[in-house]
Amino acid sequence: MKCLVLLILCGVVRADLVRAAVPSTRPNVLFILTDDMGWGDLGCYGNKEMATPNIDRLAKEGTRFTQFYVASPICSPSRVAYMTGNFPAKWKINDYLHNRAGNAAHECANWLDPTAPTLARMLHDAGYATAHFGKWHMGGGRDVQDAPWPGEYGFDEHHVNVEGCGPRINTFGSAKPEPVEDKMLARYEFTGFWADKSMDFIRRHRDKPFYVEFWPQDVHTPHVPDPEELPFVANTPQPHQKFNAVLRRYDREIGRVLDFLKTEGLEKNTIVVFASDNGPEPSFHGQRAGGLRGMKWSLYEGGIREPLLVRWPGQIPAGKTDASTILGSVDYAPTVCGLLGITLSKEVQFDGMDASAAWRGTPQNRSHPLLWEYGRKADYMYPREPGSRSPNLAIRDGKWKLLINADGTGVELYDLEMDPNESVNLAEKQPEQVARLSAAILAWRKSLP
Repeated sequence: MKCLVLLILCGVVRADLVRAAVPSTRPNVLFILTDDMGWGDLGCYGNKEMATPNIDRLAKEGTRFTQFYVASPICSPSRVAYMTGNFPAKWKINDYLHNRAGNAAHECANWLDPTAPTLARMLHDAGYATAHFGKWHMGGGRDVQDAPWPGEYGFDEHHVNVEGCGPRINTFGSAKPEPVEDKMLARYEFTGFWADKSMDFIRRHRDKPFYVEFWPQDVHTPHVPDPEELPFVANTPQPHQKFNAVLRRYDREIGRVLDFLKTEGLEKNTIVVFASDNGPEPSFHGQRAGGLRGMKWSLYEGGIREPLLVRWPGQIPAGKTDASTILGSVDYAPTVCGLLGITLSKEVQFDGMDASAAWRGTPQNRSHPLLWEYGRKADYMYPREPGSRSPNLAIRDGKWKLLINADGTGVELYDLEMDPNESVNLAEKQPEQVARLSAAILAWRKSLP
C-alpha cells in the first residue's frame, strides 16, 4: 500500500533538466487530437453507420489500442496531460477553463503555468521545429485575454481557436462565414484551414525534424455540416445526419494530410498519432460511446476511454490491435521522448510511463495506476442522463477501477475485464480492494494543490 501511494505522489518534472540524445536520423511527429470523439465514432472501433476510411488507414498501417484513457472527461485538463505528461490537477486544472469567476469557483488556474514541463519545449530544445495548429483551451478566451501564447510553451509557430491567445479564429463556430486572416471561413472549413497550416509548416521545415500538433475543433458541437456532404449521409438516420456529415468531412481532411506526407516522401519517417481529448456529448442513445457507460463529463468509461492509433512504418506494427496494455494520455510525452531518444536526467519524473515498447508491439504492464480528478464542485458540468453521473475521483489499477467522491462517499468498484460496461458494483463484495484503492486515490487527492 505504501509503495502504491508513493508511486502516485511522486512526479515533479523540470523541463530544464532535459537533455537530448540526438540520433543521426530523427523521426518526425504529427499528433492529431480530435475534439469530443466517442469510442464508437470510428469505423475501426465499430461504427457501422458512417465510414471513416482515411482515419481507419492508421489502424491498418499502424497499431490500434483498445485500453487507452484520457486524463479527464473534459477538454482543458485532458489537453494538459498530453502536453506535460502530468496529471492535470497538479497544475490546478481540473475542469474546462472558462471565465475568471468560473475558474476561481472551481479552484482552477486561469491557464497552464508556462513553467510546466511541455513536450514541445523538450523537442524544441532538442532541435525540432515545433508548431501547434487548432484548438488550444489551456488558457485564454472569454475574459482571460492575458494568458500566455503557445510560443511560451515551446512552439515556434501557432494558430489557435477562440479558447486561446495569439493568432486565432475568433469564434467557436457557426454556419455563417467568419473572417480568419484573409479568408472567410464557415465552421466546417476550420479543420481544413488548420490542415493547410500544418502542411505548410511541414513543407517549410522538412530539412529538420518536426513536431506538429494538429488539433481540430471537430467533432465538437455545434455540428455544422458542409452542405456538399449532406447527400452522402442521406441514408443515415435523420437525427444523426449533421454529425455524420461533419465526421465524413473530418475524415477527408485527415486523409488529405496523410496523402501529403506520402507525396512529400515523409511518411516512412513520421510518427502519426491519432487520439481524442474526451468522450462525446449525449447523443444517439449512447451509440457514439460504443455502448460504454457514460459520456463527456463522466469518469465512467464512455467519458475517458478513447481511440488511440499510432503509425510509424517499419517501426510500429501494421494492422495490430493491442487489447491488453492499459495506457493513459499522461504516457504520451514520455513515450514520444522514448521513441525519439530524448534522454531525461534522473531527477525528472513523469506521471505517465514510457510505453514505447507497447507502441513497437510488445504489450506492457503499468508500473503505477491511472488517476482522475474531475472538478471541485459537485453540481457543475455533469451529465444528467440516468446512470452517467459519476463520482469525481477514479483510479484504475490492473483490472480494477474504483470511483469515489473526494469526501469518501459514493464508492463504486468494477472489474473491467469481466464488466467493461461498469454494470455491477462490486464494492460490497471486495472490501480489500476498496480499502486499498480508496486509500491510494484519496491520499493523491489530498496531495494536490
